[in-house]
Amino acid sequence: MYMKMEGISFRGLTFMLAVAFLVWSSSLEGCHGKVRSKHYWRKNRVASPALYSKKGKAHSHGGSHKGNHHGSASKTKPRPSHKTPQPLPRPVTKPKPNIPRSPPPQKEGHSIMFNVLDFGAKGDGKTDDTKAFQDTWTASCKVAASTFIVPSKYVFLVGPISFSGPYCQPDIVFQLDGTIIAPTDFKVWGKGLLQWLQFTKLMGLTIQGNGVIDGRGSVWWQEISPYDDPIDDEFKLLIPLNSTVQEKPPPPARSELVGKMPRIKPTALRFYGSFNVTVTGITIQNSPQCHLKFDNCIGVLVHDFNVSSPGDSLNTDGIHLQNSKDVLIYSSTLSCGDDCISIQTGCSNVYIHNVNCGPGHGISIGSLGKDNTKACVSNITVRDVTMHNTMNGVRIKTWQGGLGFVQGVLFSNIQVSEVKIPIVIDQFYCDKAKCSNQTAAVALSGINYERIRGTYTVKPVHFACSDNLPCTDISLTAIELKPLQELYHLYSAYCWQTFGELRTPTVPPIDCLQIGKPSSNQIQYDFDSC
Repeated sequence: MYMKMEGISFRGLTFMLAVAFLVWSSSLEGCHGKVRSKHYWRKNRVASPALYSKKGKAHSHGGSHKGNHHGSASKTKPRPSHKTPQPLPRPVTKPKPNIPRSPPPQKEGHSIMFNVLDFGAKGDGKTDDTKAFQDTWTASCKVAASTFIVPSKYVFLVGPISFSGPYCQPDIVFQLDGTIIAPTDFKVWGKGLLQWLQFTKLMGLTIQGNGVIDGRGSVWWQEISPYDDPIDDEFKLLIPLNSTVQEKPPPPARSELVGKMPRIKPTALRFYGSFNVTVTGITIQNSPQCHLKFDNCIGVLVHDFNVSSPGDSLNTDGIHLQNSKDVLIYSSTLSCGDDCISIQTGCSNVYIHNVNCGPGHGISIGSLGKDNTKACVSNITVRDVTMHNTMNGVRIKTWQGGLGFVQGVLFSNIQVSEVKIPIVIDQFYCDKAKCSNQTAAVALSGINYERIRGTYTVKPVHFACSDNLPCTDISLTAIELKPLQELYHLYSAYCWQTFGELRTPTVPPIDCLQIGKPSSNQIQYDFDSC
């Protein structure tokens, strides 16, 4: 019995040891597999974001232990995910605040409008509207192709003002349909100003409309000023037929303001240093001095323009050009007390046609060379012009002692009626009773006159050229001038040191013109000096 129990105990012990070994072996394999699994996840932690989610899910639900319990993780590498890796989320940026902007100005057509009434102008002819005009300009100056409006049916009293650049936008339109009047209070003018309304350093400016600029200049005309142009030399040729005719027109009735206004008389409307400017439609009347002046401008267009002042208004040129180029003037009527159009030094490429002139002193080049200065004028055309009751027709006038030249001038198809002297060259221009002779002179060459016809009341032609620098290349074609004796003694044609050719017979005969060129070899024309 004992032996049996011993045997059974041995066998049972042996069986128990075998079972224990198997259990220990299985437990050891499972731990190795778990270790490999941990090593794999650590190695591929950065490989794919998709694996991060798998690992997190396995940790939370124990799926990793279940799969690795079969030993697959220790024998086979896991397949890479077939899903496209998703990029890391970008940082969220806050939207910029929506800043409200002021609405753009209202437009009419293609232009932004600025009306002087909206800026405080009264337009009653009594209130000083100068500031309102200045404020309107300040606003319109900032907008390209804007329109400055001076409305009709209003009268605006405006003092001296400058509508200036150069920082204004281009192509501004000054729409003048109302009336602008100048102040007659002498205190407004101080010691005197050279201009009343001035536009400076602008590009593409247009002044248009059917309005009026009234300089109210009668209070100025009766005062002789040292700044005035001299009285034309041709007055000394006006010898009356009887004592009832006066050489100079009587002065107008004196005003109570005479003697109080400054001696410097302003130009009504002046452009300075501007490009491509246009004046059309408007009327300038009764200017204290010049009505419209262009100084240092390039590209000037004036058409359908009117000047209206009495013939006895001293030094009231209609249009005055100085140091300006590429000028076109046409379809205009100019009535004033001095030159309808005055062309001064520095002008070239000037074309004038279809202009009515009178009363006035005609269309003139000059005076040039005053105080021994240099003057240069070239390429001037004046054609299809009518003149009635003017002092001169077409004229060139220079001072003795001047330098420079006038060349390339054409006066064509000029119709004159009761004009005192239709054709004039005067190189002895003088503002005194007598001027001393000087050797130097502005050279005149290439002056052509053709189809100048009508009536004269004093002299048909007056050519007075320099003794030391004669006029050359003067041509006359189809000149027909008939005398009309009304108030003054008549003279025949006069020529002095004038050389050229008669291309056709003239009426009356102009026999005084010397055919050909001067014989002196000392005559020098310095056409490159300007």
